[in-house]
Amino acid sequence: MSERIDSQWYYSTAILSDSGWIAGYMQVTDGIITKLTPDHPHGIIEDLGDLMIIPGLIDTHVHVNEPGRTHWEGFETATKAAIRGGITTLIDMPLNSSPVTVSRENLETKIREMTQTLYSQVGFHGGIVPESIHEIEELQKSGIFGLKVFTIHSGIDEFGHIGTDMLREVMERVKAVDGQLMVHAELETAVDPQGDPCSYNTYLNSRPRSWENEAIDLLIDLMRETGCRVHIIHLSSADAITPIKRAKEEGLPLTVETCPHYLYFDSEAIPDRATQFKCAPPIREKSNQVLLWQALKDNLIDFIASDHSPSPPDLKDLENGNFMKAWGGIASLQFSFQAALSRASTHDMDLSDIVEKMAKQPAAFLGLVSKGKLAVGMDADFVIFDPSGKTVVREENISHRHKLTPYMDTELPGKVVATYIRGKKVFSSNPIQFTPVDQPLLFRKEL
Repeated sequence: MSERIDSQWYYSTAILSDSGWIAGYMQVTDGIITKLTPDHPHGIIEDLGDLMIIPGLIDTHVHVNEPGRTHWEGFETATKAAIRGGITTLIDMPLNSSPVTVSRENLETKIREMTQTLYSQVGFHGGIVPESIHEIEELQKSGIFGLKVFTIHSGIDEFGHIGTDMLREVMERVKAVDGQLMVHAELETAVDPQGDPCSYNTYLNSRPRSWENEAIDLLIDLMRETGCRVHIIHLSSADAITPIKRAKEEGLPLTVETCPHYLYFDSEAIPDRATQFKCAPPIREKSNQVLLWQALKDNLIDFIASDHSPSPPDLKDLENGNFMKAWGGIASLQFSFQAALSRASTHDMDLSDIVEKMAKQPAAFLGLVSKGKLAVGMDADFVIFDPSGKTVVREENISHRHKLTPYMDTELPGKVVATYIRGKKVFSSNPIQFTPVDQPLLFRKEL
């Protein structure tokens, strides 16, 4: 007897295929997209009408914090939030879990101790600290997607920063294993922040653009010397766009991400004591935001990632509202796509552009050749999206472990109706239902 083949057809007036929008039918067979056609097929069809079918989104920058700080955020809650926001794949950062993922042994500990109930697919970045430089080769062999460093204090002592005196050696070693170096790019110089510590401007002035600009200039110089691939995470300073443009024109292997909170919020609108807005680098001025959007449109910024970095509310010093004492990090995973989408039209971009920046480009960056777009032969990771719907951020509809977020009470465009991973429905909005994914873990493949 031949093996049973599980096949399903979906109809929509708006399927965002790799070749553009089509009205027609998508066939999924054993978790793979097997046909996209405008012609009416034979078989059972799920008619979605005007609900859109878009590729599953990919978030390359998520702090899950499990094990060790699972009370901040764990894989079960993070992956639930992800699929509820249309994200089918997330990549975990090497901190703030404990142990930090700076060795193959620590990665194996993370995988062994993490919850086994996952609702999205999950991959891992590794990290490099001064004591773990000798671990780079083994960590790269373990299947991590990137190697992260800080050029400034990370916020936790167990993930020490790489000083300028060590950065060249790190880049040479990462180049030797054909790794992807991911950099929190700030170089600290003396600043004496004056003013009320409960005023957002006091915090903003304590981390000036010059810290990012100088770090990025240094990295570009070292890229010329070493040939190392470098990815700038969470770019917030628009001043750095000009040297980034020159580096890309020069052919240097530089990629850049920015985050929804830099594209959605601006410093002028952040109230005093609203420490839920604190992150590093900080959210900057509206004029700076406009330039980030233009760089995104011009492909100088390659894609958008959430930098979901939650913490228990008590670490945010909500009682006093002191920005200088509060923990930095924004909870945003579930709302990243719709937050970016809400501002896109103002900057001459649309839903398909945002999907490219949150699905296709992240997949290419990670080397996930079977994900990020809807085309024959690709994994059937897709989202049913209602463009006419609205999502109001309320505590009761947040799946993150902690509900504190700067997006609270905002109205975001559209609604995720359902999310599929390899053809399996893992989230449904009516009624709210979550189903664990069958094959959750992803590792880098040699291409």
